Amino acid sequence: MDTDVLRSAAPARALTMPAGEGWWRTAVIYQVYVRSFADGNGDGTGDLAGVRSRLPYLKSLGVDALWFTPWYRSPLADGGYDVQDYRTIDPRFGTLAEAEQLIAEALELGIRTIVDIVPNHISDQHEWFRQALSAGPGSAERERFWFHPGRGADGGEMPTNWVSSFQGETWTRTQNPDGTPGEWYLHLFTPQQPDLNWNHPDVRREHEDVLRFWFDRGVAGVRIDSAALPVKDPSLPDLPPASLRRTTTRTSTATNCTTSIAIGGRSPTSTRASACSSERSGSTTRSASRATCDRARCTPPSTSGS
Repeated sequence: MDTDVLRSAAPARALTMPAGEGWWRTAVIYQVYVRSFADGNGDGTGDLAGVRSRLPYLKSLGVDALWFTPWYRSPLADGGYDVQDYRTIDPRFGTLAEAEQLIAEALELGIRTIVDIVPNHISDQHEWFRQALSAGPGSAERERFWFHPGRGADGGEMPTNWVSSFQGETWTRTQNPDGTPGEWYLHLFTPQQPDLNWNHPDVRREHEDVLRFWFDRGVAGVRIDSAALPVKDPSLPDLPPASLRRTTTRTSTATNCTTSIAIGGRSPTSTRASACSSERSGSTTRSASRATCDRARCTPPSTSGS
């Protein structure tokens, strides 16, 4: 559809770009799923070129910031939330250079960019997980994830009774090089999304580096996916029967933006007027509202249910 036609269909308001550390408090934030938003090269798949072509229209709507759902390299087992490489744009959408150009062009129009970060898990095609499978039980590579022997005489039962956020089981059994059944690995979502072990320093350091990578390219904020799930009780306790009847499981310890942004008391965003919002699941309706952060200071929702 022609951009001029779209622009004329919606009366424009004067864009006043929110300034300062709290810009996100009053900002109009527009979510963009690149794959279906706009096709710039005519191949039938949305891409960054398509988004760039719509920036004037988005400005005319009074948009202050664009929140991009994961645009990184991914097998797309879960719409991009199975990230294979945080530092590479999925080739179906474009290139890193195009992303940098989009961020800069949007900012010239007074539109900030927010990216999606998925700390709970990565793709099973990520280099780390492929290394873990190859390294085998007891290896350092597996310590970045939740590999565990099964229960029962032959290890054929899942390590816990945890309930998946999606349909299906929360554990998948691996196969040893000799073809025999191996350890199980945890995935609160699909089997293609192995959960990361946030007790491991490599995991924390990697996410700090990823945040720094994107802030260095002009990103103004981040949205944290499934922010209540990354930190697990290392004893892997079973859920009580009452919890198993709920549609959303509570398998992780309470957490908020602090876990993902201010790691170990340090924050990659501490010198920037950056914003963070987080998705929380496994909570009461009242406490599941978004936590919001300004730099390293977070205001998580109440978990008291009051």
